[in-house]
Amino acid sequence: MKNFNTNIYFWNAKNSLWGMAFDALWILALATLMCACDSFVDVDLPNSQLTANTVFEEKATANAAMTDIYSKIRDTGLLTGSPSGLSHLLGIYGDELDFYGVLPSGPAFYNNSLIASNPDVKELWNNSYNQIYAANAVIEGVAHSSKLSAADCNQLIGEALFVRALLHFYLANIYGDVPYITTTDYAANRVAVRIPVAEVYDNARADLEQAIIFLPEEYLTADRVRPNKYAAHALLARVNLYAGSWNEASNEASTVLNNTGVYGNEQDLDKIFLKESTSTIWQLAPGFSNGNALEAQTFNFNEGPPPISALSNDFMSAFTPDDQRKVQWIQAVTDGTSTWYHPFKYKYGDSGTSLEYSIILRLGEMHLIRAEARAHSGDLIGAKEDLNTIRHNAGLMDTSAVTQEEILDAILQERRLELFTEFGHRFFDLKRFNKIQPVLSAVKPGWDVHDDLFPIPEAELNLNPNLKPQNPGY
Repeated sequence: MKNFNTNIYFWNAKNSLWGMAFDALWILALATLMCACDSFVDVDLPNSQLTANTVFEEKATANAAMTDIYSKIRDTGLLTGSPSGLSHLLGIYGDELDFYGVLPSGPAFYNNSLIASNPDVKELWNNSYNQIYAANAVIEGVAHSSKLSAADCNQLIGEALFVRALLHFYLANIYGDVPYITTTDYAANRVAVRIPVAEVYDNARADLEQAIIFLPEEYLTADRVRPNKYAAHALLARVNLYAGSWNEASNEASTVLNNTGVYGNEQDLDKIFLKESTSTIWQLAPGFSNGNALEAQTFNFNEGPPPISALSNDFMSAFTPDDQRKVQWIQAVTDGTSTWYHPFKYKYGDSGTSLEYSIILRLGEMHLIRAEARAHSGDLIGAKEDLNTIRHNAGLMDTSAVTQEEILDAILQERRLELFTEFGHRFFDLKRFNKIQPVLSAVKPGWDVHDDLFPIPEAELNLNPNLKPQNPGY
């Protein structure tokens, strides 16, 4: 994925443009499209000769608009691998990580003391909706293009629908009821209303079903940074699982798992997070050609005390001694007196060559999705087969679980050990299994019954009263 480093023009409510000039008109058009703003409801495209549609008259600039969205997702918002993303924030908010650093955002998340005016909560909301706005701009721009081929149009629309579903899915899981934004129309967006989480899932499923129609089976590039049809199937499997649609979740996961010509069950744990891993379904490229995933910079440290965070004792105690994930995905650091542990899934920082990308969707999750869906549907044998696939990769014996309840508990435990510090899986799983209150209240002194959702940003409620009421407890 090519990284387009552009200065962005801002379009405010007074219809005035400000910023620095660019050398090329197409970059100006692209920058207008990818505008950054304080709130997604504050954005509307300028009425000028350099409209967003200009971007979609050439394949190169249309693709640049789409890849720029991936750059924004990688660097800001919910899915960035930096400390401001969900992998880290929900790690310290839940029971995976202890916080040691001096980041302004850290104490409020770690102590579960968020308030509606918290700037980081606001940034997560705004960055996500800005990225959704950009995806909608791609959909609308491509739909009006007169020069792009049908194949290019389908690819871009499919990718934008995929991104729109992905971001709304995460927003619903941290904020609860949220608006599902499908337009760049300022007048409509400024009065958007929150819809129930179940409806968010319905809309996400509809977007993904359309994306599956539009996207090709093949990846555009060998590094799997542009989603294909199977990436949409994988995300649809997850959305169906969260919605409790067990048969649909199992079928979508099987669609990916059965494509053995493209995806493989990588049994070497040290290879799963390499950029060439056959278990990767979709990943984000680093910002530089010789760079690596931001996760390595966020989680890895070589001396104590930890500069930002470290794995909690409660999490470390969940492993059995023979679990190879503890050996290969976790590293111990000691100062001779104390010992800390950090995630070591991503091993390379400034290595001088690009070895790891940030993996958003991977095959291990598909096995766990299908295991859970099969267990709920009564297919306990099939559920155990998928569960044991993950356990065998970790060097473990078959599960001893027999009953449906035991198998589901084993799946929850396996998800904890397999998917730790990957975009909030653990936190969301505790909510889905209705175990978040007893688990987190036992290990988090500041935990409150309402902390399973973040507050809606106060500034957004003031801008748009239709977003009220505020989430309980805030």
